[in-house]
Amino acid sequence: MNELIKQQFDEDDGRVICNMDVEGMPGHTKGFPGRKHQSEPSQTNVELTKAETRSLTASALLAALVIGAVFSLTWVLFTLFLTQVVFR
Repeated sequence: MNELIKQQFDEDDGRVICNMDVEGMPGHTKGFPGRKHQSEPSQTNVELTKAETRSLTASALLAALVIGAVFSLTWVLFTLFLTQVVFR
């Protein structure tokens, strides 16, 4: 059985698909030697102009309003369905 576990495959290139090294568990390692740890945030600061900030805010607000309108319309239609069809 141990031979099956230690068997190396030609397709294995050594990359980690799903890291099962969970913080707080016994045997947790802080990172791989020579690699950047996954939990370290990247330090990229992007400065936006006033026009870009305004555009980004307007787009986010519009998206939120559309989602709210869809939920409201769904609720109204559901209420109409219940009052006109189910409760008759």
